[in-house]
Amino acid sequence: MHPLSCRDMMYPDEAFCVSRVQIKVVTRVNSSFCESRRIFFCKNKVEGGGAKQSTIYQRFVLQIVIPLQMAWKFKAKEACSMSANMTVYDELVARGLIAQVTDEKEIKELINEGKAVFYIGFDPTADSLHVGHFMALCLMKRLQMAGNKPIALIGGGTAMIGDPSGRTDMRKMMTKETIAHNIECFKKQMSRFIDFSQGKAMLVNNADWLLDLNYVELLREVGAHFSVNRMLAAECYKQRMEKGLSFMEFNYMIMQSYDFFALFQKYGCNMQFGGDDQWSNMLGGTELIRRKLGKDAYAMTINLLLNSEGKKMGKTQSGAVWLDPDKTSPFDFYQYWRNVSDGDVLKCLRMLTFLPLEQIDEMERWEGSQLNRAKEILAFELTKLVHGEEEAGKAQEGARALFSSGNAAQMPEVALSREDFEDGKIGVLRLLVKAGLAASNGEARRNVEQGGVSLDGEKVTDTKAVLEMDAIGEDGVILKRGKKKFMKVILK
Repeated sequence: MHPLSCRDMMYPDEAFCVSRVQIKVVTRVNSSFCESRRIFFCKNKVEGGGAKQSTIYQRFVLQIVIPLQMAWKFKAKEACSMSANMTVYDELVARGLIAQVTDEKEIKELINEGKAVFYIGFDPTADSLHVGHFMALCLMKRLQMAGNKPIALIGGGTAMIGDPSGRTDMRKMMTKETIAHNIECFKKQMSRFIDFSQGKAMLVNNADWLLDLNYVELLREVGAHFSVNRMLAAECYKQRMEKGLSFMEFNYMIMQSYDFFALFQKYGCNMQFGGDDQWSNMLGGTELIRRKLGKDAYAMTINLLLNSEGKKMGKTQSGAVWLDPDKTSPFDFYQYWRNVSDGDVLKCLRMLTFLPLEQIDEMERWEGSQLNRAKEILAFELTKLVHGEEEAGKAQEGARALFSSGNAAQMPEVALSREDFEDGKIGVLRLLVKAGLAASNGEARRNVEQGGVSLDGEKVTDTKAVLEMDAIGEDGVILKRGKKKFMKVILK
């Protein structure tokens, strides 16, 4: 069962339903929300039965249900009208996305009128995008839907250096071949969010201009416009000064600033968006354009996705949460969002989903088990964005199957071949690794020793325990680690 859509919540087909003379009716409509209550007419309490019961029911419908149905629909239309009157920029503010802007009036006008040609940079430091990129991709999608033109800048050149922002050590240097492979992976994942057809968006690589730069010319034409004192005062450099900052990394701000300068000249790019930790680098770009060309360009940072403890979201004990299904399965991706804390769920719904704000605001009043429903909605919507609706549905059904005694048909599976067994047996440690429930034999051993592993409901306490191939029937066996990690083991 998929989460309710806005239409389901705001425009019910009927304001009441009748079952065994039970009537559900909307009975409260005010300026901020609509609440449903139940009024019961129990059959055995209506004296006279038959005609008398029918008369009471008809009078109730005419005098109460129909007027309230009209009020409900009026209020829903009014709410949607308010949403329609909200500008694109206002919605970004209401969703808690905007952190800092250079020129609010000009940025508002560009975004609201669909005149922004903006870019966000992505350094290909891995072969997959991760949750840390997720908010930037959603922002690009949101602004493109409003008529603005996004440029996805792949940092094929800057990745040769490495961004020191948010780092306590120097990034590992990559080969050109690795960077090229990562870029191809990024392109495929970005197409799920951004429409690159018919010139609606662009994907460019800063290696096209950075790798051909002449060092002396760069120092004369660009370096002269940067103050070392100001650069060292930037937060991205200050946090590295204790452990040491290489001269190579020190040049990163100049390279990112040059990116904006090049995009402004080549493609008319007038805005740069990025994480709030990029603010100093982005100001360097607007200032370089002003000094070299005498023209205005703008920058806006978006809030980092932090949990209620102030830590960056998107990491688990096993590492980053990736957008590549081969690195983080759709089920694990779903489960990550399903398990966010109560204090983070509404923030994530506002910042990351495309659900109407009115629907999310209504959830402010949800408590207890209702918050679990909100987490399901969040997990489903984000998994649908990244992996498609079919995979989101499978992940949701699999998660529900875990906590029910029902059919396990929708559980995530790992298929073992006969080659995985030795003498018809496979050790529990190897099985945990094979199923992706542990990263190594050492981690699997700790999980067993801590009592967190079970097979078909029976706790495994012996690290030398084995699963026999003959014990895996047609329905498979359920391997579980902890409370929320599980896998159905089947034979190919």
